[in-house]
Amino acid sequence: MRVFTKLTLTELKLNAREPVTAFFTLFFPTILVVILGSIPAFREPSDDLGGIRVIDVYVGISVLLTLAMLGLQVVPMALATYREKGILRRLGTTPVRPVLLLAAQLAAALITAVLSVALALAAGRILFDVPLPAQFAGFVLAFLLAALGVFAIGLFIAALVPTGKAGNSVGTLLFFPLMFFAGLWTPREVMPDVLQRISDFTPLGAGERAVHEAMTGHWPSALSATVLVGYLVVFGLAAARLFRWS
Repeated sequence: MRVFTKLTLTELKLNAREPVTAFFTLFFPTILVVILGSIPAFREPSDDLGGIRVIDVYVGISVLLTLAMLGLQVVPMALATYREKGILRRLGTTPVRPVLLLAAQLAAALITAVLSVALALAAGRILFDVPLPAQFAGFVLAFLLAALGVFAIGLFIAALVPTGKAGNSVGTLLFFPLMFFAGLWTPREVMPDVLQRISDFTPLGAGERAVHEAMTGHWPSALSATVLVGYLVVFGLAAARLFRWS
């Protein structure tokens, strides 16, 4: 546990030393909330959204934005780079097993996600009176399920790509269509029915639905939870089977 803690702290420090990574994973979701909340129309109740405001929806979407950047871009690039540079192979010759570094990387990503989400929720609440999650336990569950599902996809990417740059490229290619279904450009609630149904079966779409349900006082639906657990199991097992340490 002591070694794991040290590795996790080291990963956090390394991420903090990368200004672009630190900015986008920690602060960009909050900045997005501030920018959108500054638009007067987004602070008015919307009939298309069932009487809630656009900014209320986008605070939840910012949660998925954080997880997407970490899970689809940061994690695959970091782990593929460690393998590419032989760091994992060298760790295999020490008492510190490579799997500890993998676990530390995921723990650091999860800690970063918690901090980023906390900043976005606080900004939404303080600046624009966005309600905090009405079903807090459900929100925590939705956050963890979405994080695990997305991070499992990131591990799968890292298992297949040959280099860190390739990992970042593949993650970026997945980022945009998956964030579309999470409602980054158009909230899911105003999408046509067919797009909403497709979104329900994507990792970030299911995650956004689960987070939105918790924000509005409900537990994540069985469909959202099942979809996210499915991504975790399928891609997690595939990553474990295919992941190469050297």
